[in-house]
Amino acid sequence: MGIALLKQLVEAHGIAGREERIQPIVIEAMKPLVDEIRIDALGNVVGHKRGDGQTRAVIMAHMDEIGFLVNHIDDKGFLRVLPVGGWDPRTMMAQRVIVHGRKDLPGMFGIPKPIHILTDEERRKVLQLSDYYIDLGLPVETVKAQVQVGDWVTMDQDLLEVGDLYSSKTMDDRVSVYVMLEALRAARSTTADIYVVATTQEEVGLRGAQVAAFGIMPTVGLALDITLAVDTPGVPEQEHVTRLGAGTAIKIMDSSAISDAKLVDFFRQMAVERNIKHQIEILPRGGTDAGGMQRAGAGVPVITVSIPTRYVHSVVESVHKGDLQASIDLTQAFIEDAHKFKGQAGTVSIK
Repeated sequence: MGIALLKQLVEAHGIAGREERIQPIVIEAMKPLVDEIRIDALGNVVGHKRGDGQTRAVIMAHMDEIGFLVNHIDDKGFLRVLPVGGWDPRTMMAQRVIVHGRKDLPGMFGIPKPIHILTDEERRKVLQLSDYYIDLGLPVETVKAQVQVGDWVTMDQDLLEVGDLYSSKTMDDRVSVYVMLEALRAARSTTADIYVVATTQEEVGLRGAQVAAFGIMPTVGLALDITLAVDTPGVPEQEHVTRLGAGTAIKIMDSSAISDAKLVDFFRQMAVERNIKHQIEILPRGGTDAGGMQRAGAGVPVITVSIPTRYVHSVVESVHKGDLQASIDLTQAFIEDAHKFKGQAGTVSIK
């Protein structure tokens, strides 16, 4: 499995609403795989591989990452930020960042005191986002000339191969964009119209997915996203959600969508028939583009296929190579067999 595209995707920068650096990467990779590409008003990259028009199958994976917006610059040049997406302050300590001002500026999250001078009470305190600031290492005059309120901030981390894992920032959800493109590249012929959509603003409310789905009006939809793999020390087995190395995850439900029961059976059957390693996922909290897609028009049957991921919403999000390939294989199966899915098409009148 070549990882050049994965590396390019996860190391790029683009928070919700600022995905313009990701779009060209996706477009370049998508061009030879589809018949046409368009960008809609919310910045979604929509590729269309034409079929017979009977089935409109949509696959979505989001481009945006969680990050921050600068909301204050103090008289010493330190920055304060507000989150864009769901941040756990515990993951931010002593991390490198990039502030995207007039130019990209490297910086780091600082905290008020080192451990050497903390009081006992301060040591017991749980840090909040408001305790952090960004240090750019520059005079205040330079900072204010280069940065303004509203500029965006991302974490800074490269892709690293760690044993059987790939680890980086923004596996959520660039790894799924990679899966979508690689599955389309591998797929053989299909009679369905296949739409592949790299969506925007998922991390702040599934906004791109809902807009894109209204523009396509799919007959069936697949969201690709990461999910929790909490198979780590100190976590009870019933809270693992998924396990690394156990295969791609077929989602039953999360807090944004309940997967169509017929689609769950359809995906299970494809996985068994093609000998694709898989596991079943129920996520107690969190959502995917499926939640936005299913609300289009009179409703769309949807499902999510997830890549199990450790250390979600941190700079060391980690996926297993085998699970990654299994996710590509199952997505490829859907592209090839989407026309075989016999779900409920539209509203049924009862006399």
